[in-house]
Amino acid sequence: MAVLKPLITRRRSLALAGATLAAGLLAACERGAPGAGAGRAAFKGVDITGADYARQLNLNDPDGKARTLAEFKGQVVVVFFGYTQCPDVCPTTMSELAEVKRSLGADGARVQGLFVTVDPERDTAELLKAYVANFGPGMLGLRGTPEQTQAAAKEFKVFFNKVPGKTDTSYTIDHTAGSYVFDTQGRVRLFVRYGGGGKALAEDLKTLLAETR
Repeated sequence: MAVLKPLITRRRSLALAGATLAAGLLAACERGAPGAGAGRAAFKGVDITGADYARQLNLNDPDGKARTLAEFKGQVVVVFFGYTQCPDVCPTTMSELAEVKRSLGADGARVQGLFVTVDPERDTAELLKAYVANFGPGMLGLRGTPEQTQAAAKEFKVFFNKVPGKTDTSYTIDHTAGSYVFDTQGRVRLFVRYGGGGKALAEDLKTLLAETR
């Protein structure tokens, strides 16, 4: 049984007790089905096939259109929670995914990236649309109300916390640094930790794409 230990991005350090508590709560909740991964190809990411979370995502794209995971069946989907003003982890993750898509050649078109903002207060539809466009085709930003964002994060076992800045609008957000990967049937299969590298991600995506050939 795989237990996820998500990394948390930090612009500034959290108190050790608080960070430990948050990580403990996440680890206690996150689990895959018994025997997950048995008899299947070995993945570089954490195999969470059969997990009872990260099953649905219902948010709007920047044009106001309601989007769900179901509409992307036939593609491998990579879901990442972050925010546009994230200084390092978010742009690094998105750039890496974009490069992996390019490395897959024609199969790259069968990979859909979904960037879910945890900062709908500042990430307006216009800003989110422009942000994801920087990483090329096959990338889509999703946003919701604060309540919808909380619900989506809960469904995906994603932690995020606003860290006050010098002004009301200069805050940063600590958040889970990792991506969820869904197969072409819309089933969650992998949790990819930040820092695993593009080569490992590309190999896992190739394996999932090959399942439907």
